[in-house]
Amino acid sequence: MSNRTGNLTNYHSHSLYCDGRANMEDFIRFALSEGFTSYGFSSHAPLPFSTAWTMEWDAMDDYLAEFHRLKAKYAGQIELYIGLEIDYLNEESNPSVVRFRELPLDYRIGSVHLLYDDKGEIVDVDVTADKFRRVVDKHFNGDLVRVVHLYYDRLMRMVELGGFDIVGHADKMHYNASAYHPGLLDEPWYDALIQEYFDAIARKGYIVEINTKSYLELGTFYPNERYFPVLLEKGIRVQVNSDSHYPERINNGRLQALMALQASGYHTVTEMYSNEWKDMPLLIHT
Repeated sequence: MSNRTGNLTNYHSHSLYCDGRANMEDFIRFALSEGFTSYGFSSHAPLPFSTAWTMEWDAMDDYLAEFHRLKAKYAGQIELYIGLEIDYLNEESNPSVVRFRELPLDYRIGSVHLLYDDKGEIVDVDVTADKFRRVVDKHFNGDLVRVVHLYYDRLMRMVELGGFDIVGHADKMHYNASAYHPGLLDEPWYDALIQEYFDAIARKGYIVEINTKSYLELGTFYPNERYFPVLLEKGIRVQVNSDSHYPERINNGRLQALMALQASGYHTVTEMYSNEWKDMPLLIHT
């Protein structure tokens, strides 16, 4: 594709410190080769239990030290920033808790990946559509409506508590839920949930990322493209992030997302320069 954009930034990125597939420096080198101007790392923050996809607390000092080593090494070539993607799990583990607030980070992403089922078991709903179907049937008696409400209840509580800058993959469940129940996004009750959610985000002033991780594979952004005009109407700032786990994928879907934002009426995207979020012109060159 010959189209180029001036908005070569990414703030949602994973490395070997969590479930990413390369070290930080590999991502930086690829970002430089692609002409990126600003790049941030956002490893999955520690949870109260070990997982295959989150950092452990005992790796935090190394994570921060390695970042600062690389920031110094590449100074003058690219602006580098350090963050975390922090899950809302419960009232004791979420972006607003003191332990996360006290970390010397440049920014934080707030996300929801996990729900509690009726037995109090923690269930991962950020899975493939086939696995999601099995999760809903096994853990929630096939009650998709309830699962969707649980998900948005948690997102709303996360938004209310705060402690972060960027809403991560804002409606990521929409793809799996729509695969389970085609036509879901057109149902009034679902639209009411989405509108309430984006209203809360607008009141708090958070940035919403247009997450492009699944675009080439599944043909969708998070949030869904149908909501881009809604975000604009509510005055919500946006940025394009690839949620990349592989260096070579940091630019995947970016041009398509920027074009979709432009078609929806957006003229700016929010990027970090000189340690400040700035609204930059949305630029697409052919």
